Amino acid sequence: MSAHTSSAEKDAGKPIAFVSAQALRERMHDAVNDPHLRSSFRGAMDFLMAKRAAQFPDESELASLRTLSEGIRQYSLARLPDLLEQLEANLTRNGVQVHWAETPDEANAIMLGIARRHEAKLIVKGKSMVSEEIEFNHAMEAAGVGALESDMGEYIVQLAGEKPSHIIMPAIHKTKEQIARLFADKVPGVDYTDNVDALIRIGRDVLREKFEEAEIGLSGVNFAVAETGTLCLVENEGNGRMCTTVPKVHVAITGIEKIVEKLEHVAPLFSILTRSATGQAVSTYFNMISGPRKAYEKDGPEEVHLILLDNGRSQAYADEQLRKTLQCIRCGACMNHCPVYTRVGGHAYGTTYPGPIGKIISPHMMGLEQTHLQPTVSTLCGACGEVCPVKIPIPELLIRLREEANTAPHANPAMVGQGAGYSPLMTFVWKSWARIYARPGIYRTFSWLATRLRVLTPSSQSGWTAARTPLKPAPRRLRDMVKDRR
Repeated sequence: MSAHTSSAEKDAGKPIAFVSAQALRERMHDAVNDPHLRSSFRGAMDFLMAKRAAQFPDESELASLRTLSEGIRQYSLARLPDLLEQLEANLTRNGVQVHWAETPDEANAIMLGIARRHEAKLIVKGKSMVSEEIEFNHAMEAAGVGALESDMGEYIVQLAGEKPSHIIMPAIHKTKEQIARLFADKVPGVDYTDNVDALIRIGRDVLREKFEEAEIGLSGVNFAVAETGTLCLVENEGNGRMCTTVPKVHVAITGIEKIVEKLEHVAPLFSILTRSATGQAVSTYFNMISGPRKAYEKDGPEEVHLILLDNGRSQAYADEQLRKTLQCIRCGACMNHCPVYTRVGGHAYGTTYPGPIGKIISPHMMGLEQTHLQPTVSTLCGACGEVCPVKIPIPELLIRLREEANTAPHANPAMVGQGAGYSPLMTFVWKSWARIYARPGIYRTFSWLATRLRVLTPSSQSGWTAARTPLKPAPRRLRDMVKDRR
């Protein structure tokens, strides 16, 4: 990173409830002016884009797989209430205890209740973006319960007191030298080494002890199968499997949208997830969890829980267009191809989910009052929509969210915080311009006056001049210039 301390770095270890408009601008400004960060992310994203492209040499196969995956996600969402009930019934039959949480606070309270019943002092965690979403680590720490990340990337950012900068590769913003210094400073008895294999070994040695000490293991869920009551977990390191088998209690947490009807629906989603995310033909581990340890089994947890979290997802579900947001399978492909994300990194956004997908998810979770600028952090180039494996029309949804933020508040808003960016003055200006432009006589008079009075144009023009040259009428009208040429 650069020598100066950016606003994103200052706030990295703090729970992120929201980032104000001014703070968002500062974060973006700091990131854009950090040449090391820009270079690092440029190289990383180019690498990931190349790996994805290599996995899809046949464009027709990619097109058909995207269409199939989109269809599965839309079918699942169309039947979401029924599938959730079916999932709960079958999980309960399998011996899994199902909990429902509307808010992050409720989810953390459920988890804390489980921890206290088992007198747990340590929870070891597999990778889970939902746990990041609810500020799980901070909540447990406040209650006196330790929570240790076992995913290597998550472990690194936890040691650094930071947030993940990417939903698939949490520590992608760090160099091996920075990680080496972090381990030497934070891990007892470790000397500085920038050998990658040695660093991985250090992390695994620490975690191996913690797997045995932890009373509870926590994991995310990639796909929940309603028909069989099965929780599917995709991972590469094996730490997820350790979290779900070694501790006596396993708690899985996921959003209510991560559901499919049948096991056969998992296969195409799994295929396109791994290839879109990391450019792998298949992940190293694919776990299918259907219940606690049976009497004849020698390993596995004695108790399994599933926490189903809403946190704004019902709001998105209620709107036919916004519902498409819930198709996401958390592959991160949109981030890897986004020109804005590539230049600023994940921390600049100040939200749990950065990049294109974060800009359409975060408003539902946090409300438009806190996130109305997020949808504007986009060029609308369309790259995110073109590579999304489940064909989420991200640019279309960004435009919709911009409209929701700038529409005058009304009695039946589609989203919490609707109208957060509304400006009566701006509305008046645009309506006045529309009237002028629609009437040729008035437009000619207006343009004549504008060219002659251009010196009176204000230098400060709201948000436009925050990053742009002020708009100023030309010295002469086009129609006058055409007349002179005749």
